[in-house]
Amino acid sequence: MKICIKKLNEKAILPEYQTDGAACMDLHACVEEPIELLPGEYRVVPSGIAVEVPVGYELQIRARSGWSAKHGVGLVNGIGTIDSDYRGEICAILINWGKEPFVIENGDRIAQIMINKIEKIQWNKVNHLSDTVRGHDKFGSTNQ
Repeated sequence: MKICIKKLNEKAILPEYQTDGAACMDLHACVEEPIELLPGEYRVVPSGIAVEVPVGYELQIRARSGWSAKHGVGLVNGIGTIDSDYRGEICAILINWGKEPFVIENGDRIAQIMINKIEKIQWNKVNHLSDTVRGHDKFGSTNQ
């Protein structure tokens, strides 16, 4: 799938797959000066790029597992979505859940991105839903 991408800053690094089997591409920081994230602090980190996501798709922004496991750095919103009608700069909202300050430098791989096909929901209003074994049981209903 070919997707149009625009560099908004000459320093921007285009996302790329790190291995042949990778599902996501790495998104890089495009910052003038290093950003220090103190424990509990979050910041919007720019990438210096904008993309044209095709209608019927979304671009997902996901945390990097290495940063999460080693430093406690992740995404505030869990998974970010870039909609097909957004043309602004792609950013990652990073948070430091760790115990030590964390520094983000220009060019650092700050997140991962992947494209997903979406389906539009059409609600079918009914008076009853089908029965299941779980039924109305909420969180933890499987004792897990």
